[in-house]
Amino acid sequence: MRTRFLSKLTNGEVEEYLDRNDLIFVPVGVTETHGALPLDSETVLAEAFALKMAEAADGLVLHNLPYFFAGATPTGRGTVQMTTKDGAAYLDRIAQSLLNQGFRRQVYVTLHGPAYLTVGPMIRDFFDRTKAPALYMDLMVTIGTVKDLSFNFFEKFNDMAIGAYDILGRLEDVPLNVPESNSVSYDVEKVMKANADNPASPLGKYALQSGAVGYYFDQASDHLYTPLLKTPDERKTHANSGVAAINEIVEGLDMPTVVKQLREVDEYTQNVSMKRYGDWLPR
Repeated sequence: MRTRFLSKLTNGEVEEYLDRNDLIFVPVGVTETHGALPLDSETVLAEAFALKMAEAADGLVLHNLPYFFAGATPTGRGTVQMTTKDGAAYLDRIAQSLLNQGFRRQVYVTLHGPAYLTVGPMIRDFFDRTKAPALYMDLMVTIGTVKDLSFNFFEKFNDMAIGAYDILGRLEDVPLNVPESNSVSYDVEKVMKANADNPASPLGKYALQSGAVGYYFDQASDHLYTPLLKTPDERKTHANSGVAAINEIVEGLDMPTVVKQLREVDEYTQNVSMKRYGDWLPR
């Protein structure tokens, strides 16, 4: 295909695609302080993964969804905060439109810790209303299902973020020589200590990330440690490492099998669950 991004296709191209397939990937992002990386880095991560998944499984991508629940990062004034409820309601309207258009199989993709607070409830409520099983791939969880990865996910996180910009043709958006400030720290031990000293830290173990207790980072720089990039060559080296990691993850996920299983869940719902229990299942 000329492109996998729905909004970059013509209407005719989308209709031609829908004549043969019904699969769309929806990367859900965030706009938040992220050290020396741009505010949309976790949006770009989700979009790059969704693009690679779509290429592997012959799907389209609905992108440009960057404003959702950020979590603890509004201490950085670049962060755009959305409530979980408003974000879920917005996604639900998008999901309904996509279903009406003919995208029976929808896969929502995130790589942002608190994203599940928005996407998970929407997935379940959408299913109860429409009986169309959308899939949520929370990459914070999904990556752990890939067997025999050749790298540690957290050690490669920044490389994958930089590589995601490269995949989308935006590598030059990653700045060089960003000075340390309230928003940026290159001292990883300092960042780790600041997070450990936050009074919310001991309570975080009682639920999934950001779901146990509300809190804010003390400084914007406490969110994530990012590398100091001095030259275009250094940036490209990190990007190459990240692109390789993303490709390895997507290959390990076996997306054709994943979307086949999503189809099977839909068929089971229609042919078994609805026939047995349809009279009293949620409407």
